[in-house]
Amino acid sequence: MQQLYNFAVGPLAWIAWAVFLGGSTWRLASMWALARKKDMNAVAYMDVRFAARSMAHWATPFATLGWRANPAVTVATFAFHTALGLLLLFAPGHAVLWDYAFGVNVWSLPEGIADTLTVLVILLCGFFAWRRLQLPTVRFVTRPMDWLVLALVAVPCITAFLAKQQIGDNLLLSTLHVLSGEATLMALPFTRLSHAIFSPFTRAYMGSEFGGVRHCPDW
Repeated sequence: MQQLYNFAVGPLAWIAWAVFLGGSTWRLASMWALARKKDMNAVAYMDVRFAARSMAHWATPFATLGWRANPAVTVATFAFHTALGLLLLFAPGHAVLWDYAFGVNVWSLPEGIADTLTVLVILLCGFFAWRRLQLPTVRFVTRPMDWLVLALVAVPCITAFLAKQQIGDNLLLSTLHVLSGEATLMALPFTRLSHAIFSPFTRAYMGSEFGGVRHCPDW
């Protein structure tokens, strides 16, 4: 198990980053080429002002009709992405890795806050799973890929929390945490997790079309 852990935090980590960066670059380049080929007008009327206005509204809780339509989902969505983003960047263990792998010294979250955010993400993953099982409108559009994406987010958090609390075999859980995190990183450009990459461009497109062509807000 120790050898697997060493491989996971060593060569496999660099492979995961290479797949993530290479895959993200390829997806962005492919989408740009497709947009230029199939809808050059959409590219032509992209407008920074309208794009920024749309992004600002959709990045603000309850600033849009869509966010106000379902307050519980809005709160859960913003809490989930905020907590997950903070953990990815500033969890104590991740801060050590940023320094070790890239020589970047970042601030780290206090242990207690990191634990709280981890539990919050796990609970919110449960909430999203419950919606997919219980709400007919959500269940109808749920596909196996949606469950895979949810697992890719939940498993690293669950294994990290169990390892941190020393529940179970620490080396096994730490290894599973690293492996599942790397699987998530490599899957990001190729699954629905890719909205992390494409959402700014989607909002820029929608904001520019509604503001510059339809002369109305997209929120």
